[in-house]
Amino acid sequence: MPSRPRELAPLVHPGPELSREQVARYSRHLLLPDVGVLGQRRLRNARILVVGAGGLGSPVLLYLASAGVGTLGIVEFDEVDASNLQRQIIHGEADIGRSKAQSARESIAAVDSTIEVRMHQVRLEPRNAVNIFRQYDLVVDGTDNFATRYLVNDAAAVAGVPYVWGSIYRFDGQISVFWDAAPGGRGVDYRDLYPDPPEPGTVPSCSEAGVLGVLCGVVGSIMATEAVKLVTGMGDTLLGRLLIYDARTMTFRTVTLRRDPSRVPVTAVESDYEVSCGVISPAPAVVSVDGDLDPVQVRALLDGSGPVSLIDVRDPVEWDIVHLDGASLIPLADILRGDAMTSLPQDRPVVLYCKTGIRSAEALVALRAAGMTDVHHLRGGIEAWTRDVDPSLPTY
Repeated sequence: MPSRPRELAPLVHPGPELSREQVARYSRHLLLPDVGVLGQRRLRNARILVVGAGGLGSPVLLYLASAGVGTLGIVEFDEVDASNLQRQIIHGEADIGRSKAQSARESIAAVDSTIEVRMHQVRLEPRNAVNIFRQYDLVVDGTDNFATRYLVNDAAAVAGVPYVWGSIYRFDGQISVFWDAAPGGRGVDYRDLYPDPPEPGTVPSCSEAGVLGVLCGVVGSIMATEAVKLVTGMGDTLLGRLLIYDARTMTFRTVTLRRDPSRVPVTAVESDYEVSCGVISPAPAVVSVDGDLDPVQVRALLDGSGPVSLIDVRDPVEWDIVHLDGASLIPLADILRGDAMTSLPQDRPVVLYCKTGIRSAEALVALRAAGMTDVHHLRGGIEAWTRDVDPSLPTY
């Protein structure tokens, strides 16, 4: 059988002696031989940065606060939205419209008012990431887009700090520990798992694909566990391993990760991760010449004298939530396979729409390539329509 990974030395030196109140508070930790008084003093002395106070950052921050981490940093510039409350448990109804960082700080203070909370209410960018990371012993990455994930990886490598990474998608979660400069030649980073970012549009965000709310709790608590293990030196971390969780089948499996010998070492952050990670897709630029219409233009076209076919290219579950009057449902997958060509009229204009305009732009490119000429798409999707034409429609 393969040998178990070697334990890492504790990441943080012990802090001051625990007070009488702290001994009582953390007594259940102190009883654990792998934590004990020294481990708890390390946690009180630890400085951990959590990137994102959303679905994953919420349970991570709450559990690290409960565990007694002395300093918690939060990188977050977004505001709380009602759709966040399904999974982002650090926020409540009263926080809607407020800064997520401010909301998270208050929730942490309610757990333990002695914790120092440092708020970085900025967008993480190449110009600031390394300097922020160098202020901490450990980083936890709870972000939801590839551009920021590659930035976190590279900034952590340059700063010389390890980080715990997690991701969620619908019912599935992944967790690992990356540390480019790990001792004993064990260094592995995100680029060893994903050398290249996916093609634009191939991996929908949670707002496009959905996510099981409680999945964030499972993945986030595992991420917090890995952070505690790194700080205290307890047990075997996920460094060099990828943990994969499937909530539908309630199964976990582990995949071994190794450094890619052909990978060029990270020595600096890139200048623009949104470009290198394909966040800016070339498709909208191609179709924007004469193929996209804003909501007001689509409304005028529908109100005109001639017939128009309005085609919804989203999934059926999204159609059930909300759809535009007079539309027909033809999912993007059917269009890309070519199955929908016979269902599309050739004698009138066709207007495609989805949630945000990304999928309809992709459908437009495919239909133009198939020979259709009088086809357009709704720029900004049904979100833009709800904002500019019909605010009575529900948003999701």
